[in-house]
Amino acid sequence: MNVHGLKVIRFERYILAILMTVTMFFIAGISGQREIIFPEVLAIMTGAWVAKTQPWSVNKRKIFSLTCLASIYGVAIVKYVHADLFFQVCLCFVITGILLSVMRTNFIPIISACILPIYMRTDSWVYSIAVSVMALLIIVGQWFMEKYHLRHINHYDKYEFDIKHEFKWWVKLFLIFGIISVLPLESRNLFFLAPPLIVTFVEFANPQSPLRKRAVNVYGIIVFASLIGTAMRLILNMYMDCPLVICAMLACICLFIVFDYSRIYFPPSGAILLLPMILRMEDLKVFPIEVAIGGAIIIPISMYLFRKN
Repeated sequence: MNVHGLKVIRFERYILAILMTVTMFFIAGISGQREIIFPEVLAIMTGAWVAKTQPWSVNKRKIFSLTCLASIYGVAIVKYVHADLFFQVCLCFVITGILLSVMRTNFIPIISACILPIYMRTDSWVYSIAVSVMALLIIVGQWFMEKYHLRHINHYDKYEFDIKHEFKWWVKLFLIFGIISVLPLESRNLFFLAPPLIVTFVEFANPQSPLRKRAVNVYGIIVFASLIGTAMRLILNMYMDCPLVICAMLACICLFIVFDYSRIYFPPSGAILLLPMILRMEDLKVFPIEVAIGGAIIIPISMYLFRKN
């Protein structure tokens, strides 16, 4: 085995992911359209590009279609469903659960893609267009990496689907999510349950998830990502007037170093890293604290309530 070659290939995947992220921030900056910044893009790239093997049972067509649909539903709910924040978020959760069940996949990052517009009150279709373009670029990039042997080919194994089991699991997920989300949503302390943490909740609710064996390490990466993302935005961008695109690039480098050292490529941590780049100052200062507390609550809850039979 050519270990040096493998290291170089992994390094190249990191570079491509950073370039994609930097391009997103650059275009958002020159266009003045904040809706173009889609934190979940780094989460999807982590699974589709950076990780040695893709963690989801999903093909390229479904990555594109599900991400597009989730972003459209999220914006549509903000624009047309004039209801309480709690109801809107729960509606997003139900819609994405139905989408994942109908499409028979576990591509759970779409939950965050749907809920983010609710949190940020995004009612512009620019968000959906930008998300769709980035989803297309991700699957094209994955095809390119597979063709030129920069990563393993993703052999799509259909998700094992038992309709009765899936229905019971999603109903239980929805009920527990409804209970744990009442306090943060009604009190407007949203980032105790940040969208990537909701994805984390669903991931750890799967008794078959290998990440449950490394829950403490995953939690550490989540907290690290929230701290680095916040520090880059708060110190470099807001206090030192460093361009946001540079802050995002440096934050990505820090997270990828942790990925490489730990060999844990946890996709939601990428979204947590970039989320501070679009937050208001009042949310930014408490973001790492809320993420740390929220993660410390939802991971044990999901592991305890969704144990193997």
